[in-house]
Amino acid sequence: MDKSPTTPAGGIFRRLSNFRKSAPRIRRRMSKKLSSSFDKEQEITEIFQIKETHIPSKPCSVLQIREYIKTDELKKAYVNLLSLRLDIEQKRGALEEGASDVDLVNKETDISMLFDTLKNKIADIVRSSTLPSINKELLGQVVTIVLEEKKKSEMMMGWMEMLRNAVRDGVRDSLKKVPLDKPEQNTSWLAVHLGLLGKAIEDDLKRVTSELLSSYPKDFNVFETYVSCYHEVAEEHLKEILEKVTDAKDYKTLLDFIIRSCPGDLRTDQGAVTLDQDFLKKIKSAYCDRLMENFKAELENIINLERDKVWKMKKTPNTTDEGFLTSQFNMEICQMTASYAQQLKEIDEDHGKMFVRFSLEEIHEFHKRFEEEFREHTRSLLTSDLLDLYLWVNYHITYINTFLLLKEQMQCYRESCLTQVVQLEKDMDEVTQRLRQTLMEHFKTDIKPYINGMMTKKWIKTDEDFTEVTSRIESYSGLCKSMRKPASQSFVNDVHYYVIKEYVSQLMKKKFSCKNSKNEEAADKMRTQWKELRKLFEEMGSSLDWLYPLGNYLSDIIGMENEKSIKDILHPLVSDYPDISKKQMSAVLYFRDNGFSLERHQVINQFNLLKRDTANIIHEHSFFIDMK
Repeated sequence: MDKSPTTPAGGIFRRLSNFRKSAPRIRRRMSKKLSSSFDKEQEITEIFQIKETHIPSKPCSVLQIREYIKTDELKKAYVNLLSLRLDIEQKRGALEEGASDVDLVNKETDISMLFDTLKNKIADIVRSSTLPSINKELLGQVVTIVLEEKKKSEMMMGWMEMLRNAVRDGVRDSLKKVPLDKPEQNTSWLAVHLGLLGKAIEDDLKRVTSELLSSYPKDFNVFETYVSCYHEVAEEHLKEILEKVTDAKDYKTLLDFIIRSCPGDLRTDQGAVTLDQDFLKKIKSAYCDRLMENFKAELENIINLERDKVWKMKKTPNTTDEGFLTSQFNMEICQMTASYAQQLKEIDEDHGKMFVRFSLEEIHEFHKRFEEEFREHTRSLLTSDLLDLYLWVNYHITYINTFLLLKEQMQCYRESCLTQVVQLEKDMDEVTQRLRQTLMEHFKTDIKPYINGMMTKKWIKTDEDFTEVTSRIESYSGLCKSMRKPASQSFVNDVHYYVIKEYVSQLMKKKFSCKNSKNEEAADKMRTQWKELRKLFEEMGSSLDWLYPLGNYLSDIIGMENEKSIKDILHPLVSDYPDISKKQMSAVLYFRDNGFSLERHQVINQFNLLKRDTANIIHEHSFFIDMK
């Protein structure tokens, strides 16, 4: 058994229960020490019995009796009180019916006051009976008087209640002596105090078994009374301590002291003594509330640390062994949730589950605050140099990865907190989508000027704008490798779709029309650039395979020597991309040659027939309809 005063003495209530259970064995052992042939009750009765010969025929004065009580000569005081009681009874019997005697009334008042004084004195003796220096002779006089009153009066329960109250007061005095530091003096104040408290209770009860049991009759239930009083006073004391507790660790220490040691129903010979369940519930609730407050504060601290130590300091994000940009706060949140929930689960299963629900819901508020702070404190990176811009992109990828992992790691609570986990999944999907969309918008802004230079006279002569576009795609291709799936796949697909859509949409703007066989040159350039784009997006891992044939169809149409041959290409084009409109088809033909011809008119007619045949077909993809 650990008796270190620096530990919370987990087990004190269990030891109280064990002490009760061991009471019969202890009593039998003590009885054997006293006598091998007499019952303990018989011995006590015979040793402390008052015989009639002990009672003086004439009582001494009231002052003398009071002095006997004051000087601890209780037996002398008591036998004189008995004599005074007999004297009053005799005189009362001699009075005629209805008569009164002032002197007799005064004597009755005196004896009542003297018995009260005697009771108070007995209470003081019993109250201090667990002190290191126990006066067994005085205890013997106490037992003598109580046993005599048991024979002479029906008020025995009043005396026993007085004794129990005295024991409780003595226990209260004993526990008040246990050192108790202030929280500001010692961070381990409660653990130290509870350790000392447990040891004090244990030592006192050992003293009761070794030194007091031999002084009382069996039916006094002295041992059980002490255990019950220690339980009661300890609970009172813990309620007082609770008012000083503010930290989660101290609530946990207090709960460990109670729950891990208290079987819930500590029984005495007189009945059940149970821990106040409202009190226990109050501590559990306070502990749970404190952990919830701590959790919220830790989430806020995560934002503050990212702001002060990462964004403001322009710290480069860490990279995992797999090459993914990473932040650690997802692990911090998961560890906090698991740790706090486990701490609560150990003291109450329902509180543990409640905390998990709370933490999942609190993450909803956290990610909104995080996004606000992130946008506010990284906006300036966009207007700085290229290194800052690169850092801005990396931050977005880092937090995409972090929230993806948080979503994945919280799946362990799906069975117990389905509603909250589903909401968290939705939140994490939305926040990663917004971060991804922000990156996408920046990418669009970045390549827009160069995309707009496509399908012009300059474009036919030089690859300058196209090279700028591919350069930026390659940059993002490298960045995508540091982004986790499925976000990286979605981002690559978005980039692929946007580039192809913008590239093709330049044909629809009628900025340029080929002349003098320029259409063949334009078709060759488009075919070459399309192959380069395809290679880039295949390397990036785009899953939009259905976009690849489009460039071939368009470059073939643009490069045809005569428009009559174009009709052969229309069928696969319309079949694969049924949302292409007549206006868009006309724009492609315009880019090839803006001159009017009968053949061109026939191409459009053929196109219209094909569109009519595919009008009711539901196609898996759409493309041209998204162009302005």
